Amino acid sequence: MTFNRFRLRLTLGPLLASAAFVVVACWSGHSSAQGVATPPEPASTWGLGVAAAVVQQPYRGVERKTTGLPLVSYDGTWINVTGPRIDLKLMSADSISLRLRARYAGDGYDADDSPYLTGMQDRKASLWLGGAAIWRTDIATFTGELLGDALSNSKGMRAKLQVDRRFPVGSFGFTPRVAVEMLDRKYVDYYYGVAADEVRADRPFYEGASTANIEAGVRADYSPSKHHSLFVDLGTTRFGKGIKDSPLVERTGQTAVSVGYLYRF
Repeated sequence: MTFNRFRLRLTLGPLLASAAFVVVACWSGHSSAQGVATPPEPASTWGLGVAAAVVQQPYRGVERKTTGLPLVSYDGTWINVTGPRIDLKLMSADSISLRLRARYAGDGYDADDSPYLTGMQDRKASLWLGGAAIWRTDIATFTGELLGDALSNSKGMRAKLQVDRRFPVGSFGFTPRVAVEMLDRKYVDYYYGVAADEVRADRPFYEGASTANIEAGVRADYSPSKHHSLFVDLGTTRFGKGIKDSPLVERTGQTAVSVGYLYRF
């Protein structure tokens, strides 16, 4: 199946037929029957915190990176902010939500990250824009997104389908997840390709091809009170052939561990 056919099925299926995928739904009404007002809409919720992440990238000679960053969480009638992602809710009803999505992704590298990358052009992280559809059922939450590179660094596109479910245990919660992400040729060529003017004896020319990555992970959270929440997230990604075949890559996958604290107001 080509990436374009995959993308068409992703958009026409979940987005237009409303077989969509959801994380949070926020719905309110101001009309009433026989003059009796409906209950007021839920108040917006927001929180602030801090997190740290350790990521092992696949590039040759690149060491693990530890990054600290602030956390912002907000959920209102029209807007949802979760970390580096902002959603505009186009439609939210019951268990289904359709959204416009903006998400920052820290892909790429600097040429001085590793001696093997010396002579390569830097590959820049980017902002991704597109649509998301989310469907929450009694069994699991299904999430799909189709995003394009808004800054035109790679000029690529990415599509992702994810299934997850939270299991509450007292003040704790455990959320396993699995996902598949389709990456088009332009994305793979930009982040994992080797251009003609970047070739050297131990670094052959490589033109990337569209591929699919498999992701899995689990998130554990602990909330001793309604205001405080701690979490640990473990994730791993298994790269598709288009990435594994790149001479820049020395690992078949990527791992990440993050911990954080959030205060909810």
